[in-house]
Amino acid sequence: MLIQGFFDLKFEALKDAFAALFDNSQERGAALCVQIGGETVVDLWAGTTDKDGQETWHSDTLLNLFSCTKTFTAVTALQLVGEGKLQLDAPVADIWPEFAAAGKERISLRQLLCHQAGLPALRELLPAEALYDWSAMTTALAAEAPWWTPGEGQGYAPITYGWLVGELLRRVEGRGPGESIVARTARPLGLDFHVGLAESEFPRVAHISRGKGNQGDAAAQRLLKMMSEPTAMGTRAFTNPPSIMTSTNKPEWRRMQQPAANGHGNARSLAGFYAGLLDGRLLEPELLAELTRQHGVGEDRTLLTSTRFGLGCMLDQPTVANATYGLGPLAFGHPGAGGSTGFADPERDLAFGFVTNTLGPYVLMDPRAQHLARVLGECL
Repeated sequence: MLIQGFFDLKFEALKDAFAALFDNSQERGAALCVQIGGETVVDLWAGTTDKDGQETWHSDTLLNLFSCTKTFTAVTALQLVGEGKLQLDAPVADIWPEFAAAGKERISLRQLLCHQAGLPALRELLPAEALYDWSAMTTALAAEAPWWTPGEGQGYAPITYGWLVGELLRRVEGRGPGESIVARTARPLGLDFHVGLAESEFPRVAHISRGKGNQGDAAAQRLLKMMSEPTAMGTRAFTNPPSIMTSTNKPEWRRMQQPAANGHGNARSLAGFYAGLLDGRLLEPELLAELTRQHGVGEDRTLLTSTRFGLGCMLDQPTVANATYGLGPLAFGHPGAGGSTGFADPERDLAFGFVTNTLGPYVLMDPRAQHLARVLGECL
């Protein structure tokens, strides 16, 4: 496999570990970027981007980053907090009055960001096309009753997070949530990151598909078993509307601004984003401290595994095999479904981005990203 890009010679072992991913014949395309102290020390890519394995992965290839998008969204919300346009602990209903229905009058932005609002799913089944109808989704969420008492326990909101937080961004800024996120995070840092992709960029987007034959770890098995219960909260979280799991490669998914799961970027944009958090270009120190402070830890009602949340980011759990980034205990970031991951390790002033278009079955961290991070640690 031809590995393209560059690496500082100190990180040759990391380049070799990245190349070794392609020993697995299922691995189609991937990219890796590492910045230390704001300087790029590794920027690699390899493989193919299309369904048939004919198109080469390029330096500027984009792909759906799934939940890696959530931290960009949280940082945008926190910038608005810093400007006095949003408040972390004021009721969401102050800005979105309809949201007060069904016992939600006291739910705060903070609870939305740290997955304690009790709204990871909708009970009433929606048609597939509702996924692309912003107003249908926000209306349904405004009417929904929490699945548990808000603030008492956590349950990851894989996709509802995007409409819940995104609607606040939309109401405060008067533009699409993706436009706010890109204008406030990607553009100032010069990142090739999009929430709501222009059609002219579609030719650069990698086709995403699942790897076959790997059953994943115990957490993945538990989630799979739960998915056989159609009315379970976790099942509804991933399958209502039913188009959530099958839309990744569709043009209407790329075009929409769903700031929980449909950001498009690459390894370079993930590493650059976390470098921008570490060097203070995106958030004031006290807001970064809020982002990365532990808001909750323990069994997740949606994912059935241990999660540890800051605000719109997942914090490292060094003793939990599927929930550590593989470097330091202070690391914070976000994995995306199937393997893509971005995180920062403040102890080493290090920002990491890994992306792949071959989806693995894991619930939190993908072993490919964890292994690369551990090798990176050994290089330091």
